[in-house]
Amino acid sequence: MGYQLSAVVADAELLREQTADLDHAVLGELRQDFGLLPVTPQLVEELTGTPPDFSVAERSREEPFHLVLSAALTDVLARWSRSGPVAYLEAEFFGGAGYQSALVWLGGGVSWGPGFDRLFEGPRAQWPVNAALTRLGAESGAWIDLFAELGLHVERSTEGWLTHGRRRLSADYWDELAEEWENRQSAGGQQPERPSPVGDWGIP
Repeated sequence: MGYQLSAVVADAELLREQTADLDHAVLGELRQDFGLLPVTPQLVEELTGTPPDFSVAERSREEPFHLVLSAALTDVLARWSRSGPVAYLEAEFFGGAGYQSALVWLGGGVSWGPGFDRLFEGPRAQWPVNAALTRLGAESGAWIDLFAELGLHVERSTEGWLTHGRRRLSADYWDELAEEWENRQSAGGQQPERPSPVGDWGIP
């Protein structure tokens, strides 16, 4: 099963304030008071006035993102970062292979990145998404890394995060649903399918 993500992550209140007047902004709830804004073509066009462009090249350190981060889009994210750190995250995995890319803005300019990795031979904390989340102020806890600590494994796609946000689910939704099922002890019920444990790639 694959995983795909294109999203902006920042303090949830910061994102609510910056997107309050947008028609195509849907916020997903993460742990530690962070929010996730799925980046869709409709959102990019609303933010910039033009449709997004996508790179057809293979992901690399020279071209770490599938979404072309235009000057208009980066100007928006840089402006948001005057209120606190803002990260753009991309990840795509299928069959154990894939990539992570990330870029962080703070105070109106790029403060870190872009980070890119497809080999994942270094320490988990240095993987691009984890490194970006550290710079947002995320804190380690019981989960294997910050990716899982904040709940980024809960949905497997940008579209999944759109649904997650529209339904106003929490990052602990699946755990809560399973606990509710277990508490009911319903003989005829079926336990809902849940994300599998976070694996070696930092994704379920």
